Amino acid sequence: MTTVQVADALLTVMIFWALTTPHEFAHAWVAEKLGDDTPRREGRVTLNPLAHVDWVGTVILPLASSLLAGAFLGWGRAVNTAPHKLKYGYNGLALVALAGPASNVVFALLIAGAASVFTGALEPLFRAAYLSLYLALFNMVPVPPLDGSKLLLALRLPAAVYTTLAQYGFILLLVVAYSTGLLRGMSVLARDWALTMFVWFRG
Repeated sequence: MTTVQVADALLTVMIFWALTTPHEFAHAWVAEKLGDDTPRREGRVTLNPLAHVDWVGTVILPLASSLLAGAFLGWGRAVNTAPHKLKYGYNGLALVALAGPASNVVFALLIAGAASVFTGALEPLFRAAYLSLYLALFNMVPVPPLDGSKLLLALRLPAAVYTTLAQYGFILLLVVAYSTGLLRGMSVLARDWALTMFVWFRG
């Protein structure tokens, strides 16, 4: 493993960490707007990256998967919400869950727009747009603690079943990552979407 490979992996982790910040902030902001003060009390309605880092999900796993060139794994620290406080209950929880991936799509568009101005930084900006879109897609996988799992609750999956799934969430994610082609498919799709966005803005 070369110094260049290590530096490249560290850059990927830094970009990824930066991208988790608007993602988790979006969850917290929407939850607060829907009446849940839990994120505010826990200091999550902020754009401070340190408030949203999960050292395993945001740093260790992304670094390891980048160095090993395997399926990319990563997430930010989950934003706690209380469904009974949310307007619309579990339907409100679905809105909170979707806010994170939606913010990453918007952020990817902003990055693509910036790339049309800062043409000397196309490679890191393209990587950021790609990772932002990948983060959006990855989080829609319906496995706890990812956002897609909250949609199961909105679909009225029994809480006891969800709790059981959550106990084995990490193992399930590893199975999805290394026993199926789902994450690689998401990676290809995210790159295609990012390329399409860059073409839009470069005209």
